[in-house]
Amino acid sequence: MASEDSTFDIIITGAGLSGINAAYLLQSELPNHSFTILESRDHIGGTWAFWKYPGIRSDSAMGLFGFPWYPWTKGINMADAHLIKEYMEDAAASQGINKKIRFNHRVTSESWSSEEQRWTLHVDVTSGDGTVLEKKIFKTPWLINATGYYSYEKPRSTVIPGIKRFQGEVVHPQFWNDEVQYDNKRIIIIGSGATAITLLPALAKTAKHVTMLQRSPSYVYSLPARDELQQFMGKFMPIQWAGKINWCFRMFAELLFVQLLLNFPNWGRKHVLDEVRRQLPKGFDVDKHFNPRYKPFDQRVCLCPQGDFFKALCGPNASVVTDHIETVTENGILLKSGETLEADMIITATGLYMVLLNKIDVFVDGVRINDTFGQRYIWNGVMLEGVPNTGVITGYVAATWTPGATARTRQFIKVIKHAEKRGATIATPYIDEAERARLPKKPCMSNSSTYIAEVRDRLPLVANVGPWRNGKNWLEDVFRLWFGWVTTGMRFTPWNRAKGD
Repeated sequence: MASEDSTFDIIITGAGLSGINAAYLLQSELPNHSFTILESRDHIGGTWAFWKYPGIRSDSAMGLFGFPWYPWTKGINMADAHLIKEYMEDAAASQGINKKIRFNHRVTSESWSSEEQRWTLHVDVTSGDGTVLEKKIFKTPWLINATGYYSYEKPRSTVIPGIKRFQGEVVHPQFWNDEVQYDNKRIIIIGSGATAITLLPALAKTAKHVTMLQRSPSYVYSLPARDELQQFMGKFMPIQWAGKINWCFRMFAELLFVQLLLNFPNWGRKHVLDEVRRQLPKGFDVDKHFNPRYKPFDQRVCLCPQGDFFKALCGPNASVVTDHIETVTENGILLKSGETLEADMIITATGLYMVLLNKIDVFVDGVRINDTFGQRYIWNGVMLEGVPNTGVITGYVAATWTPGATARTRQFIKVIKHAEKRGATIATPYIDEAERARLPKKPCMSNSSTYIAEVRDRLPLVANVGPWRNGKNWLEDVFRLWFGWVTTGMRFTPWNRAKGD
């Protein structure tokens, strides 16, 4: 039986960006509800406390990526990970959220009981090295999962022919630590996503040579290194006002930029490539190395601060190669073209292993449902069809994460408020069989990146009609939050009916 101190009105799993943000929204909109945050590690930070590779930073402007309720004041547009972690710690402490977090509490299973009308969470309390010290049970009627969508323990599996033959060091960015030494080494980064774009200029500062080896190009775009607008406004008005105005400006700018590139892809391609050419030496083969087959925002556009990536390529010890791997050799990589790249270190920046609710087994009335996530529709980007009283909080993949996480958390809070107003204890996204047969089955993430496309059978479905959507931008999500009917596609069960009386 769960003790009194382990029973809450709402439980949040994960003390990363989405979990801290959800806690603030709960305190603000449901102030009379008790809640706690269960965090598997011993600190706040999520992604920004986990990744350790050189140069790790945000790939969005902090004025938008940060919390709307706690303005980012450091003036840096794309902040390093340790600064983001410090910012999150300060934000949590400013609202007393840090006192609500139970560290080293690793959730192993979540089980919904219609008879009890609540979730039971089985939790391992661990030491710093992961040793299980104690097992606990927590109970709650409402559950917010804010653990993200990728595995911390398992990277995306990629077959690289001959990699075991390599005599140098092979490193995956996900497991980078202080023991990795790269000074004065010849390094090949395999990959062309945000991680590779971040790594190359950071490594090039002290490495002998860094080559980014890609099968196909990505779009890369430069942002200013500093947030001059907020710094200027902060001289004349309270920082909260300056932060809110800056947030609105950046949201408008991002929406405009993304929509222009989506709706006018030929212009968008030309604009991005013209900006690349402007930052690289004359004669650099931009079309070969930075002109993807896909349209802008079919995959995420990689961002770099003040063109640091392009500045590195202008130097003598950084390059990009677009080719396929024939095989890894003892001393480097042989390419399909016949060229050989020599290396002392290979970094496999080949993507994330995407999975909802990492390593948490989820049961509904005794039936494990993890293997059916890919067969269930998502309701307004936050709840899964047939899964009661729980929100799965994610942000945007092709745009800034936090506005999406905020809109979806508010949508879930809207469900809680409506349930309590009606005297209901259970809220379950529901589709009757006839309607379900008519609904199209589309992936909830239409992004064509390989690491997303290959796991679509594990991710929820959307129909892009009614509430069965996963919004792609803040305006779309907020419109449904403000004007959508919370009862559409949702079955609210009053207390007496839930008990079978």
